[in-house]
Amino acid sequence: MTTPWGEIPVSDAHIHFLGRSFFQNLASQKKEPRPLDEMVRGLGWQPPPDNAALANVWAEELDRNGVDRGVLIASLPGEEESVAEALRARPERFWGYFIFDPLAPEAELRARRAFDELGMQGLCLFPAMHRFSIQDERLDPLWRLVAERPGRVAFVHMGVLTVGVRKKLGLPSPFDVSFSNPLDLHGVAAKHPDTTFVLPHFGAGFFREALMLADLAPNVYFDTSSSNSWTKYQVPEISLEAVFGKALDLIGAQRLLFGSDSSFFPRGWNREVFETQAALLEELGVGEAAARAIFGGNLTRLLSP
Repeated sequence: MTTPWGEIPVSDAHIHFLGRSFFQNLASQKKEPRPLDEMVRGLGWQPPPDNAALANVWAEELDRNGVDRGVLIASLPGEEESVAEALRARPERFWGYFIFDPLAPEAELRARRAFDELGMQGLCLFPAMHRFSIQDERLDPLWRLVAERPGRVAFVHMGVLTVGVRKKLGLPSPFDVSFSNPLDLHGVAAKHPDTTFVLPHFGAGFFREALMLADLAPNVYFDTSSSNSWTKYQVPEISLEAVFGKALDLIGAQRLLFGSDSSFFPRGWNREVFETQAALLEELGVGEAAARAIFGGNLTRLLSP
C-alpha cells in the first residue's frame, strides 16, 4: 500500500466477521419477526452471503485498499465455525480469532478444537461481557494452550465495551466494566511469560493502566484499532497523537499492531482509521522500519507458526 513511507505491506489485526449465523443469533435474541435480510437492511447494512462468499468479498475489499492480510474475528461465542469456513476459502489472506467464554462447560476442549481442528490463531476473551475475573486460576490451562502452540495469541478486551449492533437492534448489553481493568492481567502475564497477550484499543479507557501493564509485561501488545473514542474519558482528554506518542515511548513500535475494527458492508474496510493513524505516526517522526512493523510486520511475526 502507498503510505507516507512509500510502498509497504499492510495487514489488519482487527476485522469483525459478521456472517449470516451472527445475525441469526441476534435475531433470535430479539425475537425478530422480519426476515433476516430485511432486519440487516434495516440497520443500513448489506446482508452477508454464505461464509465462503463473504471471505471472498472481504478479500476483494482488501485488494481494493492495498491490504495484504487481515485477522477475521468471530464476534459471538460459537461463531468460530463461520470464521473457519472463511479461512478454508481464503487461507492466504486471513487469520482467525474466536470469542470465547472461558468458564462455559468444556471450555478447554472447545479451545483445543478451535486451535487444532479449525485453524484459529487467537483466543478472544471479554471479561466484562462474560463477567469473569481474568485472574481466575481456572483460566490457567487456556494460557498454556496458547503458549504451547506457535503463532497463537490471547486477545483480551479490557476497558469500556460497547457493541453497536446490539444498541441498533434495541438489545440489552449487560456488561460489567468492573472486570475490565488491564492491571488485573499483570499477574497473569507474569505467571505465563510464554503466552502472548493482545489488548485492543490501548486498553479502551484504561490507558494509564494499560501502559503500566505493558511496561511491566513484555509479552503484552497493543492493538491500535478503531477510532479510539475512549479518549473522551481521560481527564484531561488526551489526543490520539499523544496516545501513540506515549505508547511508542514506553513500549516501542515492536509491540503495536495496527487494526481498523472494520465490520460491515457497504462501508467495508475502514480506510479512515488507517489514514488517521498513518498521519499521526508520520507527525510523530516514526521511521519506515517502525511503520513496517506497526502496519503488519509485528502481526505477521506473532501469527507465524
